[in-house]
Amino acid sequence: ISLRQVDALAFGRGPGAFTGVRIGVGVAQGVAFGADLPVLPISTLAALVQATDAGQVLAAIDARMDEVYWGQYRRDQGGLMRLQGEECVAAPETTPVVQGEGWLGAGSGWGAYGDSLRARHAGQVGEVAVEALPHAAAVSRLAVAAFAAGEAVSAEQALPVYLRDKVTWKKIR
Repeated sequence: ISLRQVDALAFGRGPGAFTGVRIGVGVAQGVAFGADLPVLPISTLAALVQATDAGQVLAAIDARMDEVYWGQYRRDQGGLMRLQGEECVAAPETTPVVQGEGWLGAGSGWGAYGDSLRARHAGQVGEVAVEALPHAAAVSRLAVAAFAAGEAVSAEQALPVYLRDKVTWKKIR
């Protein structure tokens, strides 16, 4: 496939590791700008949950510093996962509480902070998929829907989403 055959470029906009997110955004911006293509910023959390078969998922990616990148998603009639509320970065014991039962816990945050997350969401979470990862196929599926909905932006508007303002440990002397 050549760039002339491409309608738009999709990329993982974060949240995630600073360097990885910056590289992804930079490559998408550079290629899109050079080829005069629009871009589709796709949430890493959305890609993570889209790759599951579950109907409702609590996504938690280990954000280090005793926090997780968090999002609550439900699958719509078309099979796409839709964010419920907002993505955030939070300590596991302060993640937003959900209603109902049968949620799947997915992502590395459930491995790193599983005890705290299970205690916080006791009664809501059934299974946990610690090994769940965002996949390119999920990014693609979400991007096709976003493109059809007119959500593409120019390369200049392709921005990373970090969710965290503070990115260093505070040294105590």
